[in-house]
Amino acid sequence: MKYTKLVRLLCLAAALNMTSGFAAEFAYVTNEKDDNISVIDLNENKVIKTIAVGERPRGIIFNKQHSLAYICASESDRIQILDLNTEQIVGELPSGEDPETIALHPNGKIIYTSNEDDALLTVIDIDTATVIAQIDVGVEPEGLAVSPDGKIVVVTSETTNMVHWIDTQTNKNFANTLVGARPRSAKFTDDGKYLWVSSEIGGAVVVLDVSTQEIVHEFTFAIRGIHRDRVQPVGVELSSDGRYAFVALGPANHVAVIDRNNMKVEKYLLVGRRVWQLAFNDDQSQLLTTNGISGDVSVIDVEQMKVTKSIKVGRYPWGVVIRKVP
Repeated sequence: MKYTKLVRLLCLAAALNMTSGFAAEFAYVTNEKDDNISVIDLNENKVIKTIAVGERPRGIIFNKQHSLAYICASESDRIQILDLNTEQIVGELPSGEDPETIALHPNGKIIYTSNEDDALLTVIDIDTATVIAQIDVGVEPEGLAVSPDGKIVVVTSETTNMVHWIDTQTNKNFANTLVGARPRSAKFTDDGKYLWVSSEIGGAVVVLDVSTQEIVHEFTFAIRGIHRDRVQPVGVELSSDGRYAFVALGPANHVAVIDRNNMKVEKYLLVGRRVWQLAFNDDQSQLLTTNGISGDVSVIDVEQMKVTKSIKVGRYPWGVVIRKVP
C-alpha cells in the first residue's frame, strides 16, 4: 500500500515537473494583402487566430518585454501597437509616410522606421509618441539594424544601392558603403563587429567590417535548375552560436545555409514560393520563413536542416516574429 502510494506521488511529481517546464511559442505573421496578422501556435503548428490591423502590414517587432508588438501599417502611414495579451490594437506611433521596416534600440525606448517613399529614416520616442528626427538617406530605404551597443543604426537604400551608417547619439550619417543592387536586409552579428547585408537584384550577401564600414566577404548563390536571375536574397538570420547564417532567396524558393566557420554555402533548403523573411524560435531549434506567393510559412528544423512543416496563413505573408510564453 505504501509502495503504491509512493509510486503515485513520484509520477505526480514528474508530471508537475514536466508541466512547469512547458512553454508555448507563438509566431505572429503580417499578411501584406489581407491587412491582418496570423497567430500560429508552434506547438500545434497551426493558425489559432487572425488579428485585423492597418493597411499593408509589413515590418513587425516586439518591445523588450515581448508584451507588445509594433507593426508597420505601410499604407495607413502609421505604426500600430498590439497588446499581445489582449490581442487588441492599443495605440499608434507617428511614422511618416509608408513605413516599411522597423527596428528597436537596445534601450527599448526608441524605434527606427524606414520611409520608402520619402527617402527618410524616422526616429520615434515610444514613451512620448513623438518623432525625434527624420534623417535623409538614399532612395527607397528598406533594411534596418541597430548595433548591439546601440551606437549605430544602419539603413539600406534599394535604389541608391548603399548602406547608410548613422550615429544614434547625433542622428547624423557618418558613412556610406556601396553594395550590390537593391540591398534589402541588414543584420549585425551579436558581438557587433560585422554587418551582413543582402542585395536582392545583385544576387549576393556581403559582410562588412563595422569598424571600417568596408566589405570583407561576399557570398553568391547557385541552385541547380534555377536561373540566377531568380536568386534574389532578402531576409537574413544569424544563429547566436556563431555557426550558421540563413538567407531567404526570394523567388528561388530556397533558403541558403551558410557555414560561418568556413564562410561557405553549405546547402539549400526548398521552402514555399517567394521566401521573404526569417525568424528563429526562442532556443533557435526552429527557423520560420514567410513565403509570399504561396501564402504559407515553412518550419525548418535547424538541427536536421530540413523543412518539417508548411503552415497556411494569409495572402502575401511578409514579416514574422516569435514569442515564448511561460
